[in-house]
Amino acid sequence: MSAIGLPLIIEFGGGAELLFDGKKRHEVDLPGEEWTLKRLLSWLRDNLLTERPELFMQGDTVRPGILVLVNDADWELLGEGDYKLCPRDKVLFISTLHGG
Repeated sequence: MSAIGLPLIIEFGGGAELLFDGKKRHEVDLPGEEWTLKRLLSWLRDNLLTERPELFMQGDTVRPGILVLVNDADWELLGEGDYKLCPRDKVLFISTLHGG
């Protein structure tokens, strides 16, 4: 029996893509079935983040100024890091941090 994965679409905007090799869209298939947003953040840090992790994460969550949307809904309405990801969810990270 083959392992089941979790297919997701992960997108970055507002400059956050610059921390992820300049790529705005990533289609990933995560191993296993049980994934929360908190676990996804750790996976992103360890697997896709290419520079300046302090601009994306603070501790085990996103830093203030990063909006997180799951299927166009604010993650705060979904339980933030405790939200259980579903196959083909679209997770969007938008930076509101801009230099002046």
